[in-house]
Amino acid sequence: MKFHSKIPSATFLLLLSLSIVVAGCATDKARVSLVKHVGGQNGENAPDPEGYSTCSSDPLVTTYSNMTPQERAQQEILDSALEYCQSANDYRERGDIENTINALDQAYSLILSINSDEAPPRILQQKEDLRFTISKRIAEAYASRFTVVNGQHKAIPLDMNCHVKKALDMFKGPLRDFFLSAYYRSGRYRPAIVSALKEAGLPEELSWLPLIESGFKTKALSRARALGMWQFIASTGYKFGLKRDTWVDERMDVEKSTSAAISYLKELHQLFGDWTTVLAAYNCGEGAVLRKIRTQNINYLDNFWDLYEKLPAETAFYVPQFLAVLHIVNDPQAHGFSSLPLDKPLEFDKIRINRQVNLDALSEHLGLSPYVLRQLNPALRYHCTPDGPYYDFKAPKGTGDTILVKIAEVPEWKPSVYVKESQKRRNMARQTISKPAPEFATHVVRKGETLSSIAKKYGTTVSAIASINYLSIKKSISAGRRLKIPVSGSTYAGNTKTTQSSISFPQKATKKYIVARGDTLAKIAARFETTTGAIMSLNKIKSLKAGQTLIIPSSATKAEAATLKTKIASSKTKPSSPTKAGKAASPMKTKSYKVAKGDSVCKIADKHRMDVAELLKINDLTSKSKLYPGQTLIVKVN
Repeated sequence: MKFHSKIPSATFLLLLSLSIVVAGCATDKARVSLVKHVGGQNGENAPDPEGYSTCSSDPLVTTYSNMTPQERAQQEILDSALEYCQSANDYRERGDIENTINALDQAYSLILSINSDEAPPRILQQKEDLRFTISKRIAEAYASRFTVVNGQHKAIPLDMNCHVKKALDMFKGPLRDFFLSAYYRSGRYRPAIVSALKEAGLPEELSWLPLIESGFKTKALSRARALGMWQFIASTGYKFGLKRDTWVDERMDVEKSTSAAISYLKELHQLFGDWTTVLAAYNCGEGAVLRKIRTQNINYLDNFWDLYEKLPAETAFYVPQFLAVLHIVNDPQAHGFSSLPLDKPLEFDKIRINRQVNLDALSEHLGLSPYVLRQLNPALRYHCTPDGPYYDFKAPKGTGDTILVKIAEVPEWKPSVYVKESQKRRNMARQTISKPAPEFATHVVRKGETLSSIAKKYGTTVSAIASINYLSIKKSISAGRRLKIPVSGSTYAGNTKTTQSSISFPQKATKKYIVARGDTLAKIAARFETTTGAIMSLNKIKSLKAGQTLIIPSSATKAEAATLKTKIASSKTKPSSPTKAGKAASPMKTKSYKVAKGDSVCKIADKHRMDVAELLKINDLTSKSKLYPGQTLIVKVN
């Protein structure tokens, strides 16, 4: 099918160049096809209405049981990174740019701790999505803007081809019951969605997307952890302003998730200029679609179905499913549906509640079914209002004033142990960035400057600047680039280069650190350029626990410094080999060496042309001693 017009060639080239940036990012959304929502694959096995029960557990908790221990640890790191991102958003709303940047830096450090080689696809997707989102948020904090291509096509073409016919046959056959129940539920929410789409200037046909995404279930949860009617994963939800904390997950809020979906659809249409392509990108992410356009040299504006043939089968079939739904709702009888009953639209009063109230207890006082309040307030993760200043609560139409009076009679709600622990972890994540230390200066690279000249100017090292800015020492830096420079007293500012004659250490510990989920002694030691032994000795510990506060030495403790200096001085006076009587042996020159990942005693000894026994002896080690990344050893100078 030919469309009305094409994006001008220059604009299309801009689209393709933009894909180089976006293609490196994982997809912003990860969902399963509509078929996977049938038969309980979306976390809701119970029959309509929406699988609500008296259980107050968070639907996300169920997915952890299906993860391996390593995958669960990686997911917890990503969740912690999202907490920092949420804190950054809070700071940004208050106009606190400095703390916004610091919080985003903390989040970025966490996601970098995940080894991409060991992570499954869904973890990699979230990691890359977060990386892209954090980079974008940092750019926004500095008043930069993300540029996209202006779209042209405003209508959704109602194609009919073999792919759409196949989807129609599915809805008329094995998926008929699914379609009927989803269509019935659409009556509750679709009128409000259509109104929001019209206000935003988007085609109202997009109001049927939730039927494919979730069957119009507000608590639908996919195996990829996409949640809610519009199926946002947590990182994409954050990107478009959906908050998630202990009490509330706005991906399940119909109004707010609809607003976020509209923003996402607008952004995709600006990027692609064609609604059919937008639908594919909404399902699998703009990065995946742009990669296909770029690598296959596809002119998707002439014929989307050329692009369709190149997309993954699950993603590709998403578009025919949506078009099939439009054909059915436009002419039900022509497709074998004599009648399509609809549920009544949800009507409610909005009131502000400033205390924690359990919905079941409130329902009992009002003489209502617990399902009524839960249906109106699906974003409440534990079926209680949050512990905060106030919450915009939805009450059945005409009962708002009554609830405000009755609420005083409802007993105070006490959270379970699980909820308390969850809240505690989130609070600790926020406390670590509440008063960040001024550790970095900002430097804009000028023409002719090098890392060496910048390091000299600030009294730091090239390796310190390169490490904190994720740069390669071998590559040049471009003028106009903004760098973070470790300032004097920073845990990153210490001179990492050692000499044969001296090793300099700070005299005392200078920083506190709260252990996050997924942390190890080796990771923390490497991050703060110190040793695992120094951290264990200073804190008198043998293991770590999440939430534990550690005192971090800047490089090594004073005791270690004295020990190393003694060893170096001693090793310089000892002969390196047996000598003839009456003659003094030349002293062995030494330096310090920081153990890297993958190092072993044999590798280090061979690298510095030493015997293994010699290396073990001067470092007071035995053959059973273990090495850790970041550990400092004494080695011989070649």
